[in-house]
Amino acid sequence: MPVARIESLDASERSGLVVATATTGTVGLRESKRLESRADGATRENRANCRGMIGASSIPSREKDQALAQSLMLRNVLIVDTPAGDLRELAEAFRSALSPGATVECVSSAADLLARLRSNAPCDLVVVDTFLGDGRQSGTEVLREIRALDRDLPIVGVAAEGNVDSAARAIADGATDFLVRRHPLPERVATQLGKIRRMLRLIATNRVLTQQNRRLSAGEHERWEIVGSSPEIARVLERARRVAAIPRPVLVTGERGTGKELVARLIHDASARADRPIVVVNCAAFADSLLESELFGHERGAFTGAAATVPGKFEQADGGTLFLDEIGTTSLAFQQKILRVVEYGAFSRVGGAVEVRVDVRIVAATNADLEAKMREGTFLRDLYDRLAFEVIHIPPLRERPDDVEFLARHFLERFQREVPALSGRKLSDAALASLKRYRFPGNVRELKNLIERAVYRETGPEIAPEDIDLPSDDVDAPASGTFKAQCDDLEKRLIQDALRDAGGNQSAAARALGMSYHQFRHYYRKHCPERGDG
Repeated sequence: MPVARIESLDASERSGLVVATATTGTVGLRESKRLESRADGATRENRANCRGMIGASSIPSREKDQALAQSLMLRNVLIVDTPAGDLRELAEAFRSALSPGATVECVSSAADLLARLRSNAPCDLVVVDTFLGDGRQSGTEVLREIRALDRDLPIVGVAAEGNVDSAARAIADGATDFLVRRHPLPERVATQLGKIRRMLRLIATNRVLTQQNRRLSAGEHERWEIVGSSPEIARVLERARRVAAIPRPVLVTGERGTGKELVARLIHDASARADRPIVVVNCAAFADSLLESELFGHERGAFTGAAATVPGKFEQADGGTLFLDEIGTTSLAFQQKILRVVEYGAFSRVGGAVEVRVDVRIVAATNADLEAKMREGTFLRDLYDRLAFEVIHIPPLRERPDDVEFLARHFLERFQREVPALSGRKLSDAALASLKRYRFPGNVRELKNLIERAVYRETGPEIAPEDIDLPSDDVDAPASGTFKAQCDDLEKRLIQDALRDAGGNQSAAARALGMSYHQFRHYYRKHCPERGDG
């Protein structure tokens, strides 16, 4: 006799069941959709965690292949039987449908089953009669207890008689699928196992992705971790954590390479917005016209090439945090627009008339002297007052020498974990001593690059001072000679450093130095003729 068809289910019932034919039984579509959704989410998280990490790739093929191969093999099936042995025939049907070597075992009670599951005994599938249970507890109670213990374990609810309502109840109680114990039973069981294998594949993929995401998340957290042992950095961390809970703007100041973005991320991660995005914008990398579109977005037709409406960074950060790096390089006109968003949380896209409202926490950063810029009239006092609810200054590395050795060892160990082939190399005492004498004009970023380059280049077990290749022309130690020669030397280094920090973008380098593009080009041609006209 055919099992109950469910074509007549209403919308709410259809969300939990797949329409069945006369020989296939019913499947928990809700459960399958849940597993697929988790797999998709885990895959997106996996890709995000992999982004920018050395040697990381989305789910290694070997792990994936092993997981999928194992998922196709149903090797251990546990059937909760009654004292009267009502499910013995069903057990035989499972044995005949499974591959050789698979184990089908009947357990005498739900308590025995749960004890096995808690002890991590091998189990790929559980079968429970939804009406009889184990003869002591009802099937409903048994299903709920199993599902509370393991939310992913496939469970087939079975019954001697069944209809749409009993199938829906079984799935609501925790069953993955439902099967009526009627002849031809072997064919029904074989069809059933085909459906279960798809869910097993999803479960196996989820487990591999989850394990890899834990590893990658740990690495991603370390990537943005603020490291230091000095009292100065401890005070920075304490202030960042205190202000994180307060939904107000924060201004982070410090020289280039001190870790201003790390502080912004710490504030975000320690706040109530941690589950929302943090969006980073380097204001020095854009001209005013481009920066306006980047931050506020634009409407279709707002300018040549604007073929569609594009939301800006403020909208992307809605509910989260927007980090505005190098805020001191922006023009007064643009600062006025930022000021309005800070005050009212509202703006209009470029070319738009409709006001857009967002809930965004702003963290701004600069390596410029904003007090001097306000005296010069190149930075708005009103904007400074709004941003400076809390000002966190990060001292340069030369003012916290206790952190140099700590950071050097940290970067060495982290780089060797990212590239295991480079493991085993250590910093010599002489190398550490030379690092402590150096003044680090590029601060922590420079130290990190020096250590990684030294580890990469040196093939021996110990890294010596000459392997680190410290620059001899520190900005703080100008060349000897006449006053003009020393000024020229300092100008050249400033131009070179700004250009390096801007990734070769001369316009951005000019803004970072508070110069016009033509002023920057003048000094660039004067001091860097070997680079050509750029």
